[in-house]
Amino acid sequence: MFTNLFGRGGLRVIGLVDCNNFFVSCECVFNPKLRGKRVAVLSNNDGCVVARSNEFKQLDIPMGTPYFKLKPMEELLELTFVSSNYELYADMSSRVMSVLRDSCPEVEPYSIDEAFIIVDLPAGSSYLDWGIKLRGKIQQWIGIPTGIGFAPSRTLAKLAAKFAKKRTSEGVFVMPDDPVELLASTPVGDIWGVGGRLGKRLHDLGIRTAEQLRQADLQWLGRRFNVCLVRTALELRGQDVVPPDKLDHPIKSATCSRTFGTPIVDFDELRSSVAEFAEIACERMRRADRQAVGATVFFNYSAEYKPKELPAGTTSMTILFDTPTNNTSEVFEAISPYMKRMFIAGRRYRKSGIVFFGLECGVQCQPSLFPKAPAAIPDKAYQAIDSLNAQYGHNAVHALAAGIKQPWKIRRDKLSRQYTTNWNDILQAY
Repeated sequence: MFTNLFGRGGLRVIGLVDCNNFFVSCECVFNPKLRGKRVAVLSNNDGCVVARSNEFKQLDIPMGTPYFKLKPMEELLELTFVSSNYELYADMSSRVMSVLRDSCPEVEPYSIDEAFIIVDLPAGSSYLDWGIKLRGKIQQWIGIPTGIGFAPSRTLAKLAAKFAKKRTSEGVFVMPDDPVELLASTPVGDIWGVGGRLGKRLHDLGIRTAEQLRQADLQWLGRRFNVCLVRTALELRGQDVVPPDKLDHPIKSATCSRTFGTPIVDFDELRSSVAEFAEIACERMRRADRQAVGATVFFNYSAEYKPKELPAGTTSMTILFDTPTNNTSEVFEAISPYMKRMFIAGRRYRKSGIVFFGLECGVQCQPSLFPKAPAAIPDKAYQAIDSLNAQYGHNAVHALAAGIKQPWKIRRDKLSRQYTTNWNDILQAY
């Protein structure tokens, strides 16, 4: 039996809160009929499986399996597929993080369905009992089941959260002070920061378990691999040496691209897709207070076999702006003349995108010697537009250049309602 000295209050402990089967769980909150069913969430354009319920996992159908391969057995195996409802998942994630911030002094979101929490309970308190209460609070308030792991380091907390899901009925696990037996039964490739490729290299060198990595010589690890693996080994020893970077590193580029739901052959539709993506990327730059010195626009087209064989390909062009900008109307004006030159009539386009580069802080941008004409829509107007979109949802206000019908939008034929972000989809009680 292991002792749990840090499992009692009075010491700083790191927890990881991991939402179980998050995308599927979000769907089940508003559609209880899906609970206990074999449910899978599909990727963009309903392409492949990206999330599975526990019942679906029992069929040993791996992640990434294309939907077209599963469709013939959909009825036979009683499978239920839903399209990715990103609007719903993002809002539900925000609600979970809000509960964590209400309960914990420090919250560090790690992904859409995971967050580290820093907890320092009074002496004599039980982290197990506290974690069970937190888990119940998230379940009651949001409806999302979670696994919570506590440990003295982030790497051990990630592992504890896995144990919480697989080895406990409470859904909460506190890593013991001496976890040698647990680490000895954990493959090295399952450790956060190691993965399959690095795990194979370690396995070939005789390091097959997390316990063997923990006991490995640090100087040898540093010479043979890198400092990151040394930190992982130290974390497995219970030392918190991989804290999150508290500095606000500026983004170096802003990219937005999509694969179309249906191929595009019309130039106006292709141009509207780029306008939509440019609008999204410009909003990201404004939020980060960054301006771009230029952008690269690209189109991807499919291979054609009739009437003659034509290979797939990409056309692209890089445009430098007169002065750094994040003004959407200025970007439209700069890139519009070039897109017509890139277009090849008769080709079926399947993807487009825009990449902004050379991002600079807005207050540090070098001004032009020659004053430019005012933008069609001033910067203050975009501040108001961004505020409206943040309040009422993406595309509540958007440029006409991005189109209205947008037939190129990603295909989501099995999309559930946007219960929390769309007024028309809010549940009604009768």
